[in-house]
Amino acid sequence: MAKLPRIGDSKVLESRETEDGATIRRRRVSPDGYRFTTYERIELPPLTVVKRSGNREIFDRDKLITSIQRSVGKFMKSELEVEAVADQVVELLRAKNDEEVTAQQIGEAVLDVLAGRNEVAYVRYASVFMKFKTLDDFKAILQRKG
Repeated sequence: MAKLPRIGDSKVLESRETEDGATIRRRRVSPDGYRFTTYERIELPPLTVVKRSGNREIFDRDKLITSIQRSVGKFMKSELEVEAVADQVVELLRAKNDEEVTAQQIGEAVLDVLAGRNEVAYVRYASVFMKFKTLDDFKAILQRKG
């Protein structure tokens, strides 16, 4: 097994911000010539989700992605698009400057993001999130979006 280089012993060759400006990518080289990349991200306090039952749990981005994938099916072009939706949702939640969010707020944020991206995905997510039971439920969400 190869020995991993120590960051403290390495030299930075190049630093760049990512497109969104939230991460810094650094290309490094260790004293023995091994090249590698490190990423620096801002670590914000974790969001706490207040569930409908009143229970609290730490926000899980992977859970959000899974719920979006299950709800919208193949109406997203790729997993990267689902990731982008999740990023926007987290950004909306963080913009509230509150460390606690409700499950309802998360669902509404997903709907806000999907409304501008894909109408079918929006309706599919709404049908799961709002537990549609009748055709009138679908009509109501279409009128709300319109």
